[in-house]
Amino acid sequence: MTVRGALVVALALLVPTSAGAHAVLVKSSPARRAVLAQPPARVELTFNERLEPTYSTVSVWAPGEKRVDDARIVVGPDDPRRLSVGVPSLGRGTYTVKFRVLSVDGHLVEGTYPFEIRPRA
Repeated sequence: MTVRGALVVALALLVPTSAGAHAVLVKSSPARRAVLAQPPARVELTFNERLEPTYSTVSVWAPGEKRVDDARIVVGPDDPRRLSVGVPSLGRGTYTVKFRVLSVDGHLVEGTYPFEIRPRA
């Protein structure tokens, strides 16, 4: 093998590949940093990979670290990439969605994002 060939092989080993990639949040409702006039009935997250229902969770938090969702977490039976939880009628304020999911490839992913309820006057 030439020096040039060895260099190409060495560089290829350093470049990350998508094989074994973690689950990535590709869509959320409400969206990250959304400002809503009406509160949502559910928070729904969609990932790029199927989720393990037993080890995937989502929650909604009000200021002061008060959990406000109904704790009925569902991994979509029609789409195993979708995770959701119901929320009661939320009042004005900023809320935080927290999620922790295990994709079927065995990778654990966690994240948070805010959304706001600001009814029109």
